[in-house]
Amino acid sequence: MPPGDLLTRPGQVQYGDLLLGRGTPYRWADLTGWGELPALDSGTVQRPDAHGAIPGLLLAQARTIGLEGLIVRARAAELGAVVGRFESGTVPVVDELPLVIWVDERGPLLCWARCVRRALPIGKGYNTGTLTEGAVEWEASDPRRYALDEQTAKAGLPAPEPGLSWPLAWPLDWGKPGESGALSVTNRGNAATHPVIEFRGPMTRPSLTNIGSGDTLEYDLPLGVDDVLTVDTLAGTATLNGTASRLYAVTARSMPEQTYVFPPGETTLVLRATGGPDASVAVRYRAAFW
Repeated sequence: MPPGDLLTRPGQVQYGDLLLGRGTPYRWADLTGWGELPALDSGTVQRPDAHGAIPGLLLAQARTIGLEGLIVRARAAELGAVVGRFESGTVPVVDELPLVIWVDERGPLLCWARCVRRALPIGKGYNTGTLTEGAVEWEASDPRRYALDEQTAKAGLPAPEPGLSWPLAWPLDWGKPGESGALSVTNRGNAATHPVIEFRGPMTRPSLTNIGSGDTLEYDLPLGVDDVLTVDTLAGTATLNGTASRLYAVTARSMPEQTYVFPPGETTLVLRATGGPDASVAVRYRAAFW
């Protein structure tokens, strides 16, 4: 199921298959770490021969998100089952799960996180079906927040238009439009986002270049008709047909995968390779927000 498939209104939080907030037995009072910037590591250094400092990179640490003032309410005979669902949905896991939070009219945002803290103090209200002063906390290794909808852009290799066929007959048939190899993507967020890029054969030495910055990903290898080279720029991987790494095939003009991002706004890309008319590239990405 897609992330956030259980959400119906603002004030709700979905972690994996666990739904919290309005309309559920799990109500919360405060959300922390979601609207704030994550902690930043600064590369700024003091100037050795002048006042001030030399600005350096600001790199975000993991984002910590918490729900405070958690209240669990149910009929006394059902409270155990309700608490059990909450406990099962917040166990420690190896792989991060989708955490989707819907705060206001701007709609829900997504990150991937793991639960690192859970508190449900058992007090005298337990026998009447109420737990109060609870809390839950998650840690997201990627501190950015993302739009739920994943965007896809595609392009084929450059090809000329076939033009008119003789003898002419009405209506005129201009043939299929030509292909420029260019595609445009728009990151409507305020943070750079990492795309997933799929090169589909047949082609040789596929490359994808950002026209504005000149940033390029290029791989010196042939792709057959059924081959797909998938480049995950966040993970820094390039795999052929989902199994075999092809990072060794990067060319000298190719940049490190993890530095290939789409900044906020529109980015124009161009596909280049030697190949046939069925060769193509597909780019998948989400708008990213701080």
